[in-house]
Amino acid sequence: MIAAQAALETRMLLRNGEQLLLTVVIPTLLLVLFSTVDVVDTGAGEAVDFLTPGILALAVMSTAFTGQAIATGFERRYGVLKRLASSPLPRWGLMTAKTLSVLVTEILQVILLTGIAFALGWDPHGGPAAVLLLLVAGTAAFSGLGLLMAGTLKAEATLAAANLVFLLLLVGGGVIVPLGRFPSGVQDVLGLLPVTALSDGLRDVLQHGAGMPWGDLAILTVWAVVGLTAAGRFFRWE
Repeated sequence: MIAAQAALETRMLLRNGEQLLLTVVIPTLLLVLFSTVDVVDTGAGEAVDFLTPGILALAVMSTAFTGQAIATGFERRYGVLKRLASSPLPRWGLMTAKTLSVLVTEILQVILLTGIAFALGWDPHGGPAAVLLLLVAGTAAFSGLGLLMAGTLKAEATLAAANLVFLLLLVGGGVIVPLGRFPSGVQDVLGLLPVTALSDGLRDVLQHGAGMPWGDLAILTVWAVVGLTAAGRFFRWE
């Protein structure tokens, strides 16, 4: 039942034009545009080497947080979650299916974006284990926050808030603009955001060949624990 629901969730996501805009089109356009046009000073080295880790972090956020929050919020509004909750599929099974759908979508995103990055001359470093662990931790963090928002706010409020957060973190989360371009006091605050931790962690590994960035992983873990715990406690099914 979980596998069938996960497959359904994935098909619905991939058929939704607005979701595809968030999860595929926007990250792809940003990667190609800022890698080929000298708009933002990304420091020494090739722009694509700096941008690719940040765009991967953005892709995770767009799927696990923004897309999932909006879709789940409207499912809750229209009574879909209430009906599913009364089906033979248990509630934990439904959430597991949604998580699997997010992971499948992210795998497709990573394959697409890394393929484009390689075509643009990307030269990654570091170990895949560190990258995988960061992506999983980032997914858990964003998923918890997305479900918390979808389960506590009205659907319209979730739609507005999720898109606003997406735009704000795109600009101020170290995705495209290096964190060093911001004032020092602001950097300390932005460094605690999950998208910043994921971007910087992936950048340390893929661009600079570092080992496991434990500080960034710790930030993501804290966000994941807080978000998932709060979502589990305050999520309303109707």
